[in-house]
Amino acid sequence: MAHKKGSGSSKNGRDSNAKYLGIKKFGKQIVTPGQIIVRQRGTKIKPGLNVGLGRDYTIFSMIAGRVNYSTQKNKKIVSVDPSYGKIQAIEIRKASHFAT
Repeated sequence: MAHKKGSGSSKNGRDSNAKYLGIKKFGKQIVTPGQIIVRQRGTKIKPGLNVGLGRDYTIFSMIAGRVNYSTQKNKKIVSVDPSYGKIQAIEIRKASHFAT
């Protein structure tokens, strides 16, 4: 017989760190080269024109422009439209940096 009552060990109490997945830039937002547009597990959203796909399926911008989401054959596709212009995208980014 036990002399003292044993304290129970809990099998719960663990949690994983947040992975911060999801859409980082929405449609019509301005991006510069290298900016992350979507962080995801697997290709829920497919890369389109002017975007790259990282090893962890992160979609990032390869040029300056506006983000555009579309669907083709029930597949979500994200691309970057360069028609907005590289100079305007950089100017807006600089202006928002100095606003704070």
